[in-house]
Amino acid sequence: MIYHIVKEKDYLHLIKRDSYVPSNFDDIGFVHCSLEASVISVANDYYLSGEERLLLLKIDRLKLKSLTKFEPAVPERGAVSKHLDTSSIFPHVYGPIDNSAVEGIGVLLKENSGYRWPTKFFPLAEYIANAVKDNA
Repeated sequence: MIYHIVKEKDYLHLIKRDSYVPSNFDDIGFVHCSLEASVISVANDYYLSGEERLLLLKIDRLKLKSLTKFEPAVPERGAVSKHLDTSSIFPHVYGPIDNSAVEGIGVLLKENSGYRWPTKFFPLAEYIANAVKDNA
């Protein structure tokens, strides 16, 4: 499995019927993903100062139609880079994330010391249905 971190508001705005593409895709040409060992450190490096709810997409890379390459990290300019201590390579998906490849959606829990792994992963359809109901 590979994982993609996304702000809930962005994900719900950008998901389409068959796939999801992050807003920065055209600028960088791929979707940043992580291996399980790097997820929490990536979340802490990039999102700790924010207040938005973060989702963690659990993706079966074998179900993706888009090419996935395991490559050296491409940190954002000026970002903290402690996540590089957890892995020297990261999965980059060169195209949309197919909804059929999303095995589950979890909520990254924020605590005083940083983020914590989700307590549960929900099926995509269930998560979307509940999110729409909650925002109605």
